[in-house]
Amino acid sequence: MAVERTFVAIKPDGVARGLIGEIIKRFERVGLKVVGMKMVWVDREFAYKHYTEDLEKRRGKHIRDLMTEFLIKGPVVAMVIEGVNAIENVRKIVGETEPRASPPGTIRGDYSHISYAHADEQKKAVANVIHASANKEDADYEIELWFEKEDTHTYKRIDEEHTI
Repeated sequence: MAVERTFVAIKPDGVARGLIGEIIKRFERVGLKVVGMKMVWVDREFAYKHYTEDLEKRRGKHIRDLMTEFLIKGPVVAMVIEGVNAIENVRKIVGETEPRASPPGTIRGDYSHISYAHADEQKKAVANVIHASANKEDADYEIELWFEKEDTHTYKRIDEEHTI
């Protein structure tokens, strides 16, 4: 059993649409725990640290710049989620990065539909409601970037206490 932590951010479009509770519910109902959470309004410098040079290498500087500008448009709910295979399970719940490729039942599949092509044509960021760490390295980096050690907690859910 691989209990691990991952980073999740409800982006400004998800916050503005009132999806915070619905998104948290989706993680909690499958047994994942929120072990750190805060609402922040990040500045450009911080957003640029979040969207690293890796994004720039994969998609280009203009995409990194668009995503950075998008992240600073409103408050973000940052979370640390913990559970068995949390990184993989959170990614399944969230859906594909490109919302149009996300199946119904995923967060992006249910709440976003934009494609890369449309966003590129409109010269805007892909508004996909949520960010989730792609892998262990990203999770470690993003948790350390967004949270101080004392801002995350350990506790037992009731379903961890009473197992059959």
